[in-house]
Amino acid sequence: MRVLTCDELRQIAHDTEGRADTSASVLIQRAGYAVAQFCLAHFKFRSVCAVCGNGGNGTDGLMAAQVLSGIAEQVSVIVLAAEEKALSPEAAAICAGLTVKPIWILDEAGFQDDAVQLALEADLIIDAVVGPGFKPPLEGIGKEAVKAINHASGIVVSVDVPSGVEPDNKSRVHEGGGEAVFSHGVITFVAPKLPHVFGELTSGPVAVSELGVQPTLVSNQTGLSVTTGQEVRITFPPRPDEAHKGDFGHVLVIGGSLDKAGAAGLAGIAALRAGAGLVTVACPRSSQPTIAGFAPELMTQGLQEAEDGTISLAAREKIVQLLAIADVVVLGPGLSRDEKTSELVRWIAHHCQSPLVVHPHALNAIITRKPELPPENSKLRVFVFEQEEAAEFLGFRMDELQADRVGAARRIASETQSCIVLKGFRTIVAGSSGETWINMTGNAALAKNGSDDTLSGIIAAAIARHPESRPGFLKELDIASAVYLHGLAGDLVRDLFHENTVLATDLLETLSDAFRDCELQADRGLFYLRK
Repeated sequence: MRVLTCDELRQIAHDTEGRADTSASVLIQRAGYAVAQFCLAHFKFRSVCAVCGNGGNGTDGLMAAQVLSGIAEQVSVIVLAAEEKALSPEAAAICAGLTVKPIWILDEAGFQDDAVQLALEADLIIDAVVGPGFKPPLEGIGKEAVKAINHASGIVVSVDVPSGVEPDNKSRVHEGGGEAVFSHGVITFVAPKLPHVFGELTSGPVAVSELGVQPTLVSNQTGLSVTTGQEVRITFPPRPDEAHKGDFGHVLVIGGSLDKAGAAGLAGIAALRAGAGLVTVACPRSSQPTIAGFAPELMTQGLQEAEDGTISLAAREKIVQLLAIADVVVLGPGLSRDEKTSELVRWIAHHCQSPLVVHPHALNAIITRKPELPPENSKLRVFVFEQEEAAEFLGFRMDELQADRVGAARRIASETQSCIVLKGFRTIVAGSSGETWINMTGNAALAKNGSDDTLSGIIAAAIARHPESRPGFLKELDIASAVYLHGLAGDLVRDLFHENTVLATDLLETLSDAFRDCELQADRGLFYLRK
């Protein structure tokens, strides 16, 4: 889902004017129902207070109040205007049809009124004070409204962005002393904006309802997309009734060692759990019984090994045979980093003709020697980078990398002509096509053994799902979808257990719930940047 500017969204609104299915009244109605649906999905409440400005967001807030008036026990509406005549025709019509009488506030002093104070005691407050045309600073009645909302004790849901936030600003919202609403959840429309991705608007859910508008014909000035369940449904469509296991690809995992057999096993199981039809784990012979014991569905291939229990260079002939039948290769989970193993890693990378997912365990063997990067004959290369490795590759200090993680990922993608997964808070997927995705799922519970292994396996399954003719940027979208799915499963399992107790095997058990969540997003038309 592309991240758009306010100007681009205004252009979309202009382009859709006059169409019956996207007229102003239809879009307002859809927006109101989307806000109500979002609130009902995430929060418990009996009473509602919608605080509405006299702009477009206020109109959406009024519509949401009208929808919720048939559901909540009590609904109040505060309108920051003197009377209906000060509103747009659509907003005035909604006000006229409300089952409750709006409370009109003309100036800051109006917030001291007893009726206003009572209304603000609601369980749920809908923040619809200012809209996408807002430019700081917030002054007058709008400023007072933000203060009143922040002093209220109820749950706050903001429409579009929290009031007081500049819609095209990518800095963190509550940094620098600026005044803005502290929201428990945010819902926006048509497409996300920069603050939804970078602004840390809320610790709660952030969702987008497209309102039936397809924003395909604008320039996308940000050059960014954010991943949601929508992309996951594109990557993992329903399996046809006549499906055969060969239709979903054969993933080959090359990895494991005597002391890290679990890493290769986890990558293989993750690929199966994410939908791959066939998975083979090629590993040292001494590790084969252990890995085969993880899951009976895994196929395993024992390879010649060195004295220290790692794959030997002598296994190359067998590896060539395995590469020939693989649709996707995961290279590295559980491999040691000694020089002989590194030599084998580079050899495999150069001879692999299938899409190649390079696990962090194998990354150093390749990226520390830029002239030895795999040649262009590899159809797709995915490098999974830790932040420290990315900084080392670019010759950056960590603070330099953190200052522009998007730029860093794009530069590595350009220099390596590969798709880069730069892990960290807000994992970035940068493709050699120029496309860049920001992922907002995932949490600190994933900072544990096995997370990289499961991520690599899910990425491989996503790539294996589609035929060779799929365009490059769509293959990169598949990778971004896998990252989202991995993080979403991590969020779900954290909420089920606790961030300190989560294991990678728990993550795989929750992957089915993550798939169902993405299906539900598509069914409801409500797509989550984060939940």
